Amino acid sequence: MNFGAVLRVAVTLLATVAAVFVGWRLWLYYTVSPWTRDARVLAQVVEIAPDVSGLVDTVNVSDNQFVQKGDVLFVIDQQRFTAALRQAQADVELKQQALRYARDTAARDANLERADAAAIAEQTVEFTSSTAGEARAELGAAQAALTTAQINLERSSVRAPADGYITNFNVDVGDYAQVGKGVLALVDSHSFYVYAYFMETKLPSIRDGDTARVELMAGGVVIDGVVEGLSRAIAIPGEGLLATVNPNFDWIRLAQRIPVRIKLGPLPPGVRLVSGLSATVVVQPKGE
Repeated sequence: MNFGAVLRVAVTLLATVAAVFVGWRLWLYYTVSPWTRDARVLAQVVEIAPDVSGLVDTVNVSDNQFVQKGDVLFVIDQQRFTAALRQAQADVELKQQALRYARDTAARDANLERADAAAIAEQTVEFTSSTAGEARAELGAAQAALTTAQINLERSSVRAPADGYITNFNVDVGDYAQVGKGVLALVDSHSFYVYAYFMETKLPSIRDGDTARVELMAGGVVIDGVVEGLSRAIAIPGEGLLATVNPNFDWIRLAQRIPVRIKLGPLPPGVRLVSGLSATVVVQPKGE
């Protein structure tokens, strides 16, 4: 065999080995290495709905505005609630007077019975004692109604339950707000996290507490993160509470994608997170 033939055989063998090595590395990278381009920035979104009904009297915020916990977002007309509060206060005063009179009467009859049992009928003593008990119960009911009126008046001012951003703003002065019907949403600014969907073949490399590198598609911003945990349930056919994802084809069985929650670290200056942004996540297992 001449030198040229040997060289051709050697080059062929080297190319084959290199191709096998590259193929093996690519297979590890795409099926085992803990990274994914299928990730989303998410946040807790609070639906703001009034606890009392009425006409909207004042609106203090606008769409996309940042608010702090406790800020008044809008106010429902308070005239009816103020009148109900005054009525409840008057009813409590009335019931207090009635209880005071009933107690005095019951005490007087009881003292008279102890002094001279023949001077007053036993039924009268029992009746005045029972009347005092009823008056006490009626006062308790009136005080509960007063508390409810105070709560209704307080909750006619709808406040932000957390720091965050107003979105889906859909309320204006003169609108009729109904109990439990959402009129706007608030994105909790302290609740942003990432859900990264990893193929199940990559899960053995991922542990809680592993560091993660989150790269946003918007601007290529990189944010440090930590693995908080993975979802303990995914959809399978026949379980209606979860969205169904069927990984099977007639000729191949695809790996399931499992949500892994990533806690975000400090944001780089000027970065604005939006729930729904796409991202790439690379997990750095401990010890590597």
